[in-house]
Amino acid sequence: MYKYEIILCFAVAHNLIVRGFDDNIHSQLGEMANQRGVSINSIVKDAVDLWLKHQQSQVTRKHHLVIYSDDDSMTGLLKSMDRLAKESDLIKCFCGPPGSPSSKLLSKLKWYDGTVMPYYYKNTDASIEASTEDASLANRQDNDEQYLVLQRQKQQQQDHQTRSHIHSQKNAIKYCEKVIENLAKHSNNRQVCCLDFLINDVARAALKQALTIEESYNNDRLPGLTYCTYKTATLLNSGIKNILELFQLHDQIFLLTGDEVHKLHVTKERVHKLFLN
Repeated sequence: MYKYEIILCFAVAHNLIVRGFDDNIHSQLGEMANQRGVSINSIVKDAVDLWLKHQQSQVTRKHHLVIYSDDDSMTGLLKSMDRLAKESDLIKCFCGPPGSPSSKLLSKLKWYDGTVMPYYYKNTDASIEASTEDASLANRQDNDEQYLVLQRQKQQQQDHQTRSHIHSQKNAIKYCEKVIENLAKHSNNRQVCCLDFLINDVARAALKQALTIEESYNNDRLPGLTYCTYKTATLLNSGIKNILELFQLHDQIFLLTGDEVHKLHVTKERVHKLFLN
């Protein structure tokens, strides 16, 4: 019995030698090629393409949600995840606000930082700025004229913010897309362990915007494990409908408090379940 080898010629002048075909297989390939009016090389290339597509569809692409109470809790989790990612031979990467405790720790642990600079979101909480301004205005009510001027200025600022809201949304989405491109380029189709702290800042500005980005990411996930992290304070003032949508956009939901990780299961139930033991 003879052994045959087939040389595959690809479009960019690369050759691949496939050895080990016996008489029977080679004969069947020849007959099939004649029947279809194509070359054996074309049949084997199609088989290789199908195999590659199948393998790509089998790649793990998980998208999990982590809700945590404070930076200390997250610090402990990150140290454990760093060890597990090393043991699993995963590409370690993250994105998030520069100078935050999580970003500092992950950079120290040699995780790749895919954050695009300059950072899109301010580190100061807008709600704190607003409450400080309101308090300042209240203290000036004794001077009615000055108070009215400041109120008009504030209204004009709010009007300007409303007009620029749509433009701002588009810019935020483009910024997040660039960050994901950075992470994808660095991973080079290898399995990742990716932590996203940027999404919490997106949600602080507008949770609906974060939901849009989460949904878009589900259409083109990175290979491996991606964890979107939100602080409880970010979600507490959100509506139940938005929070449920956030849950549905992720494969699994984890709650982190102290050094404990809790897995949350959310199912839609009928009202009568409230009366069952």
